[in-house]
Amino acid sequence: MCAIAADPSKRVEPVPRTLTSMGNDFVRFFYAPLLLVGINGAGIALVAAGASRLWLLGLLAAAVVASFTAERLLPYRPEWNEAAGDGGRDAAHAVVNETLILGSVTAIPLLAAVVTVADVWPLGWPIVVQVLFAILVADAGITLVHFASHKVGVLWRFHAVHHSVRRFYGFNGLMKHPLHQSVELTAGVAPLLAIGLPVDVAAALALAVAVQLLLQHSNADYRVGPLRAVLALNEGHRFHHLKWAGAGDVNFGLFTLFWDRLLGTYAFDPGRRFTSEDIGMADKPHYPDGYLAQLVEPFRARGACAADPAAGNRAEQAEA
Repeated sequence: MCAIAADPSKRVEPVPRTLTSMGNDFVRFFYAPLLLVGINGAGIALVAAGASRLWLLGLLAAAVVASFTAERLLPYRPEWNEAAGDGGRDAAHAVVNETLILGSVTAIPLLAAVVTVADVWPLGWPIVVQVLFAILVADAGITLVHFASHKVGVLWRFHAVHHSVRRFYGFNGLMKHPLHQSVELTAGVAPLLAIGLPVDVAAALALAVAVQLLLQHSNADYRVGPLRAVLALNEGHRFHHLKWAGAGDVNFGLFTLFWDRLLGTYAFDPGRRFTSEDIGMADKPHYPDGYLAQLVEPFRARGACAADPAAGNRAEQAEA
């Protein structure tokens, strides 16, 4: 059969890509690297150059702006971008907890003088390698305390604040009871202090923790390919926020999923989709929403985690 030449007058022009589609592609494939490599890399470069650590606040602000922008350009669930009476509370948690994290960096010299057991920090390593080493060590301590917080009642009382969320977006990562956050950070940083953690490395680590929490709870529908099986990001962390007893006892890692694989708590199903009906705490549907109320709740009788949901409901009714 002879080929028929195309009529040049009827040539189909390619459809130009819109700014929206290009923005979606950027978020899907480059948002996570922007924060993981760009923001963290800038922080490491600044501390290595001896710049004021106040610059870290600027980088943190840039990360927050990027987080909210990405969530609106390419949301996993559009409704999770809408405040449900929780915007002010979440902002309060974020400001208080980030102030504590960044403020604790200034106390490193004093803490090191008390806690250092052997000043063997590898100062000869490149600064990037030092920060990565600090991240891996901190990841172990924070992950193990997180795991224990789902098993030990007194820890769960405070950790429950974090699991009371009814939507899943960036600021959820910073929504923690300050006492529980302090326990987690102590477990992560104490081993580093014991071997002489430098202040500059601690500052870069503090920024990395904040960036990771934004990414881990992000409502942006970004992709990291095979790295989702290694890094503790939002695709896997949504499983941790399943509201049913036992179902959310998975994927505890902050930075990596290494410890979850070792503990046998890694879980992932690429076909699973989540809605607001899937997250929160099934046995505590009426957990307080206000910031101050959430600070007080762990100290109340009903703040315990009841093995029997009916018992938990009775405790709530008794205090109502």
